[in-house]
Amino acid sequence: MGKRTLFARTAIMALTLAFAAPAVHAAPSKAEVEKLFRTWLTNDLWPEAQKTGISRQLFDQATGGISLKWDLPDLVPPGTAPPKEQKQSQAEFSSPGAYFSEKRLQGLAGTGRSLAERHAATLRKVEAAYGVPGSIIVAIWGRESGFGSARLPYSAIDVLATKAFMSTRKDLFRRELISALHIVEGGDIAVSKMMGSWAGALGQPQFMPTSYLKYAVDFDGDGHRDIWNSVPDSLASIANYLKKSGWQAGRSWGYEVSIPDGVTCAQEGPDRAKPLSDWSSQGVTRISGKGFPKAELSAPTMMLVPAGTHGPEFLVSPNFYVLKEYNNSDLYALFIGNLADRIAYGGGAFKAPFGDVGKMLRSDVLAMQQALVAKGYDVGTVDGLPGFKTRRSLGDWQAKAGMAPTCFPDASLKSKLR
Repeated sequence: MGKRTLFARTAIMALTLAFAAPAVHAAPSKAEVEKLFRTWLTNDLWPEAQKTGISRQLFDQATGGISLKWDLPDLVPPGTAPPKEQKQSQAEFSSPGAYFSEKRLQGLAGTGRSLAERHAATLRKVEAAYGVPGSIIVAIWGRESGFGSARLPYSAIDVLATKAFMSTRKDLFRRELISALHIVEGGDIAVSKMMGSWAGALGQPQFMPTSYLKYAVDFDGDGHRDIWNSVPDSLASIANYLKKSGWQAGRSWGYEVSIPDGVTCAQEGPDRAKPLSDWSSQGVTRISGKGFPKAELSAPTMMLVPAGTHGPEFLVSPNFYVLKEYNNSDLYALFIGNLADRIAYGGGAFKAPFGDVGKMLRSDVLAMQQALVAKGYDVGTVDGLPGFKTRRSLGDWQAKAGMAPTCFPDASLKSKLR
């Protein structure tokens, strides 16, 4: 560590301690924080960027006009304390059905079908190159940026620098900021044109800079990976992301199904895969009435019941979990799958409705998880959030207690599970 870097960090620490002292010191002014920020750029960020191969000329060019964005969320300026963690007593869950706005899905599907036709030739080439269906690519394109129409209001460098300096996740954003500098150094885009979201996500696919460096491709052959203005580059970059995350060509994302009485919902999870033919032999059928594709009958398939027996039920392929690599949410992956089916086949809403499962307090779910763990069950992370391990453990406990498994926490179980 150089003397200047050590001096800068010591100065920042001293100022931070002074501002945080429980005396009558006022919080630092914005001007004082801005001064600390300039010191941090020069004496802290620059040595780290230099070690990764960033040139001084590029660094000065990229950071010379940076301004802190004080309107961003999750900021903790020097001399202030981060917000206290909220107690787990708030009503945390709303019905998953609210996520699947039919008006929004119909609008995205209509536009998506039109754009899929307009860009059919490009999508055929992309699918041939990466093995990902065009409908899946277009669905992600629509969900992430409204097919490229969403406004990107922020300079990505400003956002990333602000968050790297004073957010609740400084290390993450420092890595993203240095990756953004490498994007500029590579010549794909100028600093002034690198626009992103409030979180620093870039372009039409909404890649973070580290993802851009891994997955963005130049598909139109102009020498630049332009996910801001080039539709071919954007579509191919989404496909490349999915392929490198493990997308299996020729397989669906999954199917809405009907699980018969006697087949427990506690078989859910990516770690409990069975051949599709095994599920079929248990009486699990597609809710559409169609048969399962013969080509997939021997392929590993998993049960998914995001609301337990209170909502639609699914059998999903490993591709479902690849969609979660893009955004780690069951509901996001289901949204993309449903939207893709609408675009490709004219499909509609899930047949089974999501029940009213939005009444539980997070603290109550946490208490249930703790009770299940005490009884020897694996609930995953004990955090008050009903993930698949919590759902299936709850179903197993219900069955052993002589109840019909529902695989989802509800108020009637609070007094029984202790």
